[in-house]
Amino acid sequence: MLSIGVDIGGTKIAAGVVDEAGTIIAATTRSTPATDPELIEAGVADAVAELRAEHDVVGVGVGAAGFVGADRRTVVFAANLAWRHRALAEEIERLVSLPVVVENDANAAGWAEFRFGAATEAEHMLMVTVGTGLGGAIVLNGELVRGSGGFAGEIAHMTAVPNGQWCGCGRRGCLEQYTAGTALVRAAKRRAATGDPLMGPLVQAAGGAKKEIDGPLITRLAQQGDPGARELIAEIGSWLGEGLASISALLDPEVIVVGGGVSAAGDLLLDPAREAYAAHLTARMHRDIAPFEVAQMGNRAGIVGAADLAR
Repeated sequence: MLSIGVDIGGTKIAAGVVDEAGTIIAATTRSTPATDPELIEAGVADAVAELRAEHDVVGVGVGAAGFVGADRRTVVFAANLAWRHRALAEEIERLVSLPVVVENDANAAGWAEFRFGAATEAEHMLMVTVGTGLGGAIVLNGELVRGSGGFAGEIAHMTAVPNGQWCGCGRRGCLEQYTAGTALVRAAKRRAATGDPLMGPLVQAAGGAKKEIDGPLITRLAQQGDPGARELIAEIGSWLGEGLASISALLDPEVIVVGGGVSAAGDLLLDPAREAYAAHLTARMHRDIAPFEVAQMGNRAGIVGAADLAR
């Protein structure tokens, strides 16, 4: 039984035909016209039509970057795409004449890791994606947790520091502002501007221009052994571990899966996270400490997870 998964990002629509083992057997992409909902839907329909021409599928799952209602049909709000209470499933169904399920993109990716990736042996999983921002997905008792309105799993906007760094959500001190790629780059540029000698190799690698410092550059230098880059990644790892310890006090996950671009740093990020997690975990002397695993599904996770949820 085949289904189609669609991952709608800010710049690209990626779609694939996925089998029951989570294998993508055909794929295609379209550009994302982010300011026009109807053009986004037309792009999805065009990609689906291309894939259906060669494969018999039972439905379509759409992973959308935004707040998706508990009905799994409506995008309530998306920060970077033109969706405001958009009946996305209904609109795409009208175009493709197939059943459509819509899911938050982080939930779709987390479901792929639970079903086919790093958490296949678990019943209770917490996934966090550390990229430009911070994403989360929760699976308890083998079920994806969506909450009453579909907004569960938004760990990025837990308060980490009261009245702390301003966040794009309009609040201050959110965990995302201390753990994500934006926090990593902001810290590097701030320290470089003060003349911190540990940032010297990073500035040099950026061609002498502090403004050219980005997350992949920091990660590359850290992997090459640069002390300053390693210190920067360790700092956000510590924040991440502390935040995940607070979440675990509520959810008690069996395994924590870490994905996203910053996770490419591997143990340079995860070892400080594990240490901080263990240090801040409630009743840590009397419970199993959840292992941290690197996500395995990579950039295909959204497609695979959305397709599997549709099936």
